[in-house]
Amino acid sequence: MLFVKNPFLDPWFNIAAEEYLLKQFNKEIIMLWRSNPSIIVGKHQNTLAEINLEYVRKNEIPVVRRLSGGGTVFHDPGNINFTFIKKADKENLVNFRGHTQPVIDFLQSLGVDARFEGKNDLRVNGLKISGNAEHIHKEKVLHHGTLLFDSDLGKLNEAIKAKEQNFESKAVKSLRSRVTNISRFLQTPLSREDFMEKLESYFFQHYPFLEKYDFRADDIRAINRIKEEKYIKWEWNFGWSPVYTFKNRIKFREKVLSLEMKVNKGKIEFVSIIVSNDKLADNDPFISGLKDIQHKPEEIEKLLAATDFYGFNSINDPWQLLGLFF
Repeated sequence: MLFVKNPFLDPWFNIAAEEYLLKQFNKEIIMLWRSNPSIIVGKHQNTLAEINLEYVRKNEIPVVRRLSGGGTVFHDPGNINFTFIKKADKENLVNFRGHTQPVIDFLQSLGVDARFEGKNDLRVNGLKISGNAEHIHKEKVLHHGTLLFDSDLGKLNEAIKAKEQNFESKAVKSLRSRVTNISRFLQTPLSREDFMEKLESYFFQHYPFLEKYDFRADDIRAINRIKEEKYIKWEWNFGWSPVYTFKNRIKFREKVLSLEMKVNKGKIEFVSIIVSNDKLADNDPFISGLKDIQHKPEEIEKLLAATDFYGFNSINDPWQLLGLFF
């Protein structure tokens, strides 16, 4: 079994690294890693329904879709991620309790009363400190989880404050839980780095045949290729979302604007806009312009500016109107 202590903080690279290790290595693997502030959504989720898009755009927070299912999580350097890639028999491929037990035992050794609760969470006093997800590839399982050590919980809560009620789809929805940081419960204070060192040492004690492995230059090139071809692309991170209907209603310049859209593979297939009880005609230049474009702020912002829809070009804060569509 190999132990990889991934030094990179690039969230796109790190998610690509998991896929690379899963599909290109025969040995079982443990990886510890962290990322810069980012939102990681589950494979079967509707990305826009899971995030606070206005906040994410203003703060330039990357949004990355991962291989595994489950719900949305927030990463930053105060969140330590662990990945297990193991061979498993067909009868026992999915085993959240089994994979998280060594982590629970480690936390208990530090005096943190962590417990497996809910569907796949680790909690202390009922508060979530770790979310976990799994992905099956052939006869291997990728299990990964978060460990909120001293994460920015304010940014976390704001970034994933979404408009779920505006979306209708068969996408997997996140189960929102109250979260907390592990550092609060330590009997002896530790830095992030010390915490990771202790976790690494614990894994080497728990798995006696563990060997250290550092990414080589050819590994890094291969991971970056996966990142460029898949994980930084809008088509994967947003366009992969299941078919959805989006509805919204805002008051703008003393008018009430109501919107309904159907989006398939990231593109707008159907749109209806009603302005103070008057429905815009299907041949309206703005309605026509919306059809078949990607449901992304840059595309709709461009169209709003080109048509100057309801004085868009004179608005100090473009989100006043752009927010209707998200």
